[in-house]
Amino acid sequence: MAMNKIGLSIGDLARKTGSNAQTIRYYETIGLMPEPDRSQGNQRVYAQAHAERLSFIRHSRELGFPLEAIRELLKLSDDPDQSCASADKIAQQQLAEVESRIERLTSLKQELERMITQCHMGKIGSCNVIQVLANHSNCLSTSHSAGHSAFGEGIQLSDTQRTHR
Repeated sequence: MAMNKIGLSIGDLARKTGSNAQTIRYYETIGLMPEPDRSQGNQRVYAQAHAERLSFIRHSRELGFPLEAIRELLKLSDDPDQSCASADKIAQQQLAEVESRIERLTSLKQELERMITQCHMGKIGSCNVIQVLANHSNCLSTSHSAGHSAFGEGIQLSDTQRTHR
């Protein structure tokens, strides 16, 4: 990666890319960002290429890519003449992960909506929200990871409440 000089301090680079200095140093430590040149006073001096690479990393993180996938994508981007099949595969894996998360979140949303809808604003002893949270078996779905209450078997639903699940 050619490092054309623009002479940004770490603070300037952070402001320019919407990052913070600690994150930039972390990315340097784990090898996602190349070490910058140093000034005579031993301060980091960043080039335009650093800003571009950091923007790439930030955008990748915003899209949910894990650091190892970003590392691979950066390696691929450093060799622009190769096939993009590997990059496509990484993006497809990320899409599958996002779709899986959306499925889990949709299930959670439905469960929360059902809990709230079935709560008749009565007393806590008959509150559907409390009953469902106390006993995971009262949930419609087991695809979210909630487990059973740490306080015992939980509150029992009445027959009427069970039929409205």
